[in-house]
Amino acid sequence: MNLRCQSCGAELVVAAELRTTVCPYCAAPSVVERPASVDRPAPTFALGFALTHQAAGERVKQWLRSRHPWSHSGLKRASLQDVRGVYVPAYLYSALALSEYSASIGEDYTETETYTTTENGKTVTKTRTVTKTEWRPLRGEHAEYVPDVLVTASRGLSNAELEELEPFDLRVLARYEPALVAGWVAEEPSLSREECLRLAREETLARVKQRLGEFMPGDSHQNLQHQTRVEEESLEVCLVPVWVLAARYEPDKPPLRVVVNGQSGEVHGEVPVSLVKVLLTVGVLVLAVVLYALWSQGAFS
Repeated sequence: MNLRCQSCGAELVVAAELRTTVCPYCAAPSVVERPASVDRPAPTFALGFALTHQAAGERVKQWLRSRHPWSHSGLKRASLQDVRGVYVPAYLYSALALSEYSASIGEDYTETETYTTTENGKTVTKTRTVTKTEWRPLRGEHAEYVPDVLVTASRGLSNAELEELEPFDLRVLARYEPALVAGWVAEEPSLSREECLRLAREETLARVKQRLGEFMPGDSHQNLQHQTRVEEESLEVCLVPVWVLAARYEPDKPPLRVVVNGQSGEVHGEVPVSLVKVLLTVGVLVLAVVLYALWSQGAFS
């Protein structure tokens, strides 16, 4: 799409997946207001960045230094490249969940039982207190409003990655205005509305199951089943702030992509594992087992 810079008049080309650009001649930010469509609706809400470029870099460096013992050794001295602040499109979903459930509810009780044992060569009778559980069937209905389910609308940031970065502080959610994203990279939704609606419903049903488990009476429960339908659904596009960085940990390997919650600083990335470290660890464990087996057989006597 072509766009005329409002500052210097230069003709700019804006990629189809973006809604923002910066003029290369005068550095003026511009926001494209495309006509809304079913799969590319206009944003309703936006969350601002609270974490600076420098702070995001420091969080990532600290995160790289604290990875597990089998991570690639180059991570601790990795250089950060291509640090970008991106407004990622997500769908904010809410619905009324109506459930019919069944479960077995366990009520604990204690009994004193008598048993025999052998002490000093003699058979003696003793008593002890044991805990038992009485199971009873339970059926019922449950209704609750499930708010603030956030799912990705971007093919660039998977829903699993977004979940790793959550939660976002939705208390500071603002109505979208072009000025909020001017000067930043802001994506258009690249997942269809139906795909995102399916993801949101799946998350909602998972939440309902968890809450039903917390709602169950008694001391324990098992075989919890539920049939849930959702009504009064709401699905709005929300732009969430994410820092995207590339960590170069070895010259001949692709950089590690790391994403950071632009509000809280939560960091996520798929850490590469060092095969050498894993093999050394396995070798040490095998050697320890062999030595223990030899020692237990008196080989070192």
